[in-house]
Amino acid sequence: MSSALPLPLQLIWLIPVYGFSGMLLSLPWATGWVKRNGPRPAAYLNLLVTLLAVLHGSWVINTIYEIGPQHLDFPWFQSGDLNLRIGFDLSLTNLAALELVTTMSLVCQVFALGYLDKEWSLARFYALVGFFEGAMSGVVLSSNLFMSYFLLEMLTLSTYLLVGFWYAQPLVVTAARDAFLTKRVGDVLLLMGVVALSAFAGSMEFNDLYAWAADLKQSGVLGPTAITLLGLGLIAGPMGKCAQFPMHLWLDEAMEGPNPASILRNSVVVTCGAIVLLKLMPIVQLSSVATDVLLAVGTISAIGGALVALAQVDLKRAFSYSTTAYLGLVFIAIALQQPGLALLLLFAHGLSRALQFMGVGSIIATSNCQDLTELGGIGTRMPATSLAFIIGSAGVIGLVPLGSFWCFGLLINSIQQSAPWFAFVFLLTNLLSATNVTRVYRSVFLGPPKPKTKRAPEVNWLMALPMVSLSVLVLLLPAIMQRIDPVPGIASFPWWVGLAVAASGAAGVGIGALVPLNQFWSRSTTPWLRVVQDLLAYDFYTPEIYNRTVVSLVANLAQFTRWFDLTVIKGMADGVGRLSLASANGLKLSVSGQLQSYVLTVLLAVVLFIGALQVTRGVG
Repeated sequence: MSSALPLPLQLIWLIPVYGFSGMLLSLPWATGWVKRNGPRPAAYLNLLVTLLAVLHGSWVINTIYEIGPQHLDFPWFQSGDLNLRIGFDLSLTNLAALELVTTMSLVCQVFALGYLDKEWSLARFYALVGFFEGAMSGVVLSSNLFMSYFLLEMLTLSTYLLVGFWYAQPLVVTAARDAFLTKRVGDVLLLMGVVALSAFAGSMEFNDLYAWAADLKQSGVLGPTAITLLGLGLIAGPMGKCAQFPMHLWLDEAMEGPNPASILRNSVVVTCGAIVLLKLMPIVQLSSVATDVLLAVGTISAIGGALVALAQVDLKRAFSYSTTAYLGLVFIAIALQQPGLALLLLFAHGLSRALQFMGVGSIIATSNCQDLTELGGIGTRMPATSLAFIIGSAGVIGLVPLGSFWCFGLLINSIQQSAPWFAFVFLLTNLLSATNVTRVYRSVFLGPPKPKTKRAPEVNWLMALPMVSLSVLVLLLPAIMQRIDPVPGIASFPWWVGLAVAASGAAGVGIGALVPLNQFWSRSTTPWLRVVQDLLAYDFYTPEIYNRTVVSLVANLAQFTRWFDLTVIKGMADGVGRLSLASANGLKLSVSGQLQSYVLTVLLAVVLFIGALQVTRGVG
């Protein structure tokens, strides 16, 4: 690292440390070392260090904008040929992702002060959020694959701890365990890819890996099987982090955690997973099979997630599946070599989805209910929440002129010649998502008030302030996007593309407005419709399929292993023990008690042993 670099760049390593320091500062209250007469100091300290991270990140962005992208690295560990360094890639793209992470963390921490106002374990929650923030900041800045993997593992751990925050509830414990184990599958496969790539390339720096991939494309040293297995291993980790099929169930399970954590999980955590995939794509693209798998996974996740969301009656789950659907679209864009537009969609989706989940959290906080069949008529009683929900939802589904509309238009225009089928997938997913949003809005905000919403007040200012601030940011996002040099304006795609995107969103809103909603019969009385509804509500019975295949296989294997251990291994050990006891009992009967007999026996044994050695040596 050059000492001539500006100070904010030399101190870039502090930005991930801010989050981790917030965790450490919260420990005295979280562990009870300080008398628990109020856990608020831990929250305020975390807010302070996160604000410092936001300001430091803004300072770095201004500096990079003036002097251009930079690469910094620090020695970490060296042993033999292994040389590990902590590196940072300071490009405008990475820094924009960093600002998204830190800003969302700041906004959600303010929101959590109101949402968890009476939560006695508030300090523990803020310690976990600080851990979360530090890991995400490191992921987006890291220039090293090994460090990225290490930080992704920290994200998995923090997800487990945040989902299990209310660990006294059995359902929460089960959800945290399932979320952790599901993500571990992708993590283990990614680790295999990391180890193999380290052996093949000899370096873990992304720039070195890109050079190795370029040389490999020309030399063809590795066979197609090795390249395919390597590519599949590398995409498995991001698939798990982004809740993509078949590792998508964890995001649904994670909704058992506090809503502020769900805001981060559905906006920036999945963004971090997609950014790691973007960094790995020059290597993954060496395998056409891995790229085809990526396209298939993205398509299934996009359409399947949007369909499953339509049948959910739980407020949070209705949008968690929608997150899976939109990250599927991002995977398609990445696989079709549209990295800039994929990043643009990630940012637009992250901001709008966070605002949408803030509206969801406000509804849950004021009604203590997240069942759509028990909610209704909140719109007149909670105007600020209603407006924030509308803006966030409109930003997600690409209604004119909000951010996702621009992203969809640019993406469809880029791929409509080479991959028209995937352009249709974008439009269909947008239509289904708009239908789902309209369905939920009608169920929650319109109609007569229900018993749980008759006295629902507007949320407190600590929750309203972040919602209003983020609403303004979502509304201004199109203007912000137009100021970014590499991003083309609306004139860059034909009018019919814009019309197709707008029509898909409008058609979805229309369908959602016309579909009859009978909240007393949440399951249809029409047999064929009930079958379809159950198929979607239970996620195409994916959990049941897993239980009858993978889980059953592992359980049966565990039972067989236990039987083999108890019957064969333990039986053999017990048999040897019984034989030893029987031999000892037989020997004790032949004991004479005469010392000269024992000495003679030992001398004979020694003589025979020496004689055997001499014979063996002579033969040799």
